[in-house]
This record gives sequence, structure tokens and C-alpha cells, in this order.
Amino acid sequence: MTTAPDATPQVPPVAPPVGPEVDPTPRPLPARVPHRGTTVTLEPLGLRHAEELWEATRGAEDSWAYLGYGPFPDLPAFRRFIAGFATTHDPMAWAVRPHVSGRASGWLTLMEIQPANAAIELGNIWFGPRMQRTRAATEAMFLLMRHAMDDLGYRRLVWKCNALNAPSQRAAARLGFVPEGLHRAHLVVKGRRRDTAWFSILEDEWPARRDAIAAWLADGNFDHKGVARQPLRAGEGAPRPKG
Repeated sequence: MTTAPDATPQVPPVAPPVGPEVDPTPRPLPARVPHRGTTVTLEPLGLRHAEELWEATRGAEDSWAYLGYGPFPDLPAFRRFIAGFATTHDPMAWAVRPHVSGRASGWLTLMEIQPANAAIELGNIWFGPRMQRTRAATEAMFLLMRHAMDDLGYRRLVWKCNALNAPSQRAAARLGFVPEGLHRAHLVVKGRRRDTAWFSILEDEWPARRDAIAAWLADGNFDHKGVARQPLRAGEGAPRPKG
């Protein structure tokens, strides 16, 4: 008796799904160079900024709640902090000097720098009370965002914060960062559990975000008192955090 050949059709193997190809060239590291805008200048942070920044901390006792450092008991302690913070390469810090006052009034950094993955974070942001919610504050962040994405060519720009930090989450949404979710019990900060909210802007999203922020910062968007005529919603249409 002969056996009939197997009539089951042979299905060709299916390749597993993979992500899109990207340029794997490592991106350059940021350099300690100043960045000048219309209303603010970013200067590589140094000990020379300590006294002005110490002055900016007056009345800002609550501003340290979500940072891994501060408050500081006195100027010598603050100077020691600045001396160390100013020499790290990741994070890399800039002092923020609004043109209207001419005095250093805060700092911000590029951090978690991953040249091979073309990913970089804008973080460690501290602005004194007089600088918060100002045109200069927005431009300070925009200068480093634009430097990372346009000048250095990073594909992924990250923003992350304590999940309880509602103002930071609102700032991320305002600048067009897209929420990515929550890392539960991600860190221990000052002896307390921290859940971390993550946000990002990717290279294909960046041009629209850049143009929206630049349009908001334009002189024509501000009246004679310096009040913005239109609100900034760089991520209009993107998912937004609750609260």
C-alpha cells in the first residue's frame, strides 16, 4: 500500500516584527557653551554664579520639594553644592540669566545623555520665584531643547518628574511632551518613595513643537506689559496628563 503525499501546504516562516531602521551614528555630547536668546542667556554654571543664585533662592523654601537636593542652610553650603554641580558632565548645568534683571536666577541641565541611543533629557530645572512662569523661563528651556534636537541631532528628548509634581507635569504638556506612563517606586528621594512620570518628544514630533514654542516666544505675541496674547499649547492634540 502506498502512502499519499502530505497535502498540507508549507507556510513560509514569518519574520518577527522589528522596529524601523534609524541612523545609528552616536550623537555628539553637549558642550559647555553659552546660549543666548531674546530674553535670556544660558551660561555654563560656575561658582561665579553662586551669590546671585543664592539671592534668587530667597522665599523659595517650597521649591526644593521634588528635587534631590536643597534647601541649603547657608551660603557656604550652597557654594559647595554649586562647586560640585558645575563640574559634572551628566548632568551638564547652565545658569539662567534673564536680560530684564541681568542676574542669574535659576539653572537647568541636559542629563541622562545617551549618544548611542540619541536620547537626552531636559531636567534638574530650578527657577527662582521671580523667574517662574515668565517668558524667560520658557525661552531658557526652549534654548536647550532646540540645542539637543536641532544642533546635536538627538531623536528622543525626555522629561520626567515626581508623579506628585503637578506643576512639572503641566509644564511638560505645555511644551508638547507626550506622556509615556509611570514608573512605580522608581526612586527614593530624601527618604521618600518616588513614582516617576515620564514624557518625551520624538524627532518627527519636534518640528511642530519647535515652531509652536518659537511662535509663542515671538515679540508679536506679547503686549506692552509683557503679557502673552495667546497661551502656549505646543502639544495641542497630543495626550495630556490628568490633573
